[in-house]
Amino acid sequence: QVQLVESGGGLVQAGGSLRLSCAASGGTFSMYDMGWFRQAPGKEREFVAAITWSGVSTYYADSVKGRLTISRDNAQNTVYLQMNSLKPGDTAVYYCAAVLRKSGWPFTRVYEYTFWGQGTQVTVSS
Repeated sequence: QVQLVESGGGLVQAGGSLRLSCAASGGTFSMYDMGWFRQAPGKEREFVAAITWSGVSTYYADSVKGRLTISRDNAQNTVYLQMNSLKPGDTAVYYCAAVLRKSGWPFTRVYEYTFWGQGTQVTVSS
C-alpha cells in the first residue's frame, strides 16, 4: 500500500504562486506514475497534470498549461505541483494520485489511479 500526503495549500491572491508537495511512503516511489487532480465545490474531480515514474515526461490539462508545472524527486519520494499565475478558477481541493507504472500513459482519468492522498485546499482570491 502506498500512502500519499499532500501539503502546501493555502489562500493566495490572483496572480500569486503556490507549490504543492505530495510525500509518498509504503512503496517504491520510482515504480509509480503520478498525477495531480482537483475538485471544486459541486464539481467532479478533474485531471490537472501527470508525470511518468522517471520524471522524463509530463502532461497537462489545457486549462493549466504554461502556469502549473509537475515535477518529482524520487530520492525524496515526493511529487510537486508548482502553481504560478493563479486564478480564482483554480480554487479547489488538490489531490495527488499514484498508479503502478504500466502502458497507456498519460493517465488522466480518476479510475486509472490506485492510490490517493487526502487533498489540500487551494483558494485563490480575486
